[in-house]
Amino acid sequence: MAKDRKIDVVILGLLYHEDLTGYDIKKRLDGAIGFFWKGSFGNIYPALTSMENEGLISKRKSVNTGARERIPYHISKKGISALEAWLKDEQASNELRYETLLKLYFGGATDRNIAISNINVFEEDIKRNLAVLNMYKKNLEKVLDEEDHVFYYLTVTFGIDTYEAYLKWCTKAKKLLGQDRR
Repeated sequence: MAKDRKIDVVILGLLYHEDLTGYDIKKRLDGAIGFFWKGSFGNIYPALTSMENEGLISKRKSVNTGARERIPYHISKKGISALEAWLKDEQASNELRYETLLKLYFGGATDRNIAISNINVFEEDIKRNLAVLNMYKKNLEKVLDEEDHVFYYLTVTFGIDTYEAYLKWCTKAKKLLGQDRR
């Protein structure tokens, strides 16, 4: 497993629960996981090939569903061991990368209204995501007796608390930027 290629552990974690195709993995990444981790076909498929070569995963019998052949992947015992080792590793990279904040940081190079507009776009995106997270929370609260759902619930509530703080910050930032500087 590539040391710094986190997509590997994302894939292992997903395959731990069920066999998935590359397309299915991408759908999962675009769903609930997409709130805190991104992935593209451009990094999923090379990772699958590499992980298969390392014996972390294996291909299952392909399934023909019409025009395209679907090749599901399965996590191996070696893959489970690699996932468990990563989960036990106390080091974690928790990077924060928001292009809106980068634009805001350099906002002095243009009119304040542009910064306010960027914050408005960010705020609307946060509101949409918050609505989805609240829906996930409501659904997960019904199945907290299942171990995996407790952990999904924790990530969802983290997202809700974080996004609510972002909305509070948006209000304060727009108020400050809207003040007359004379």
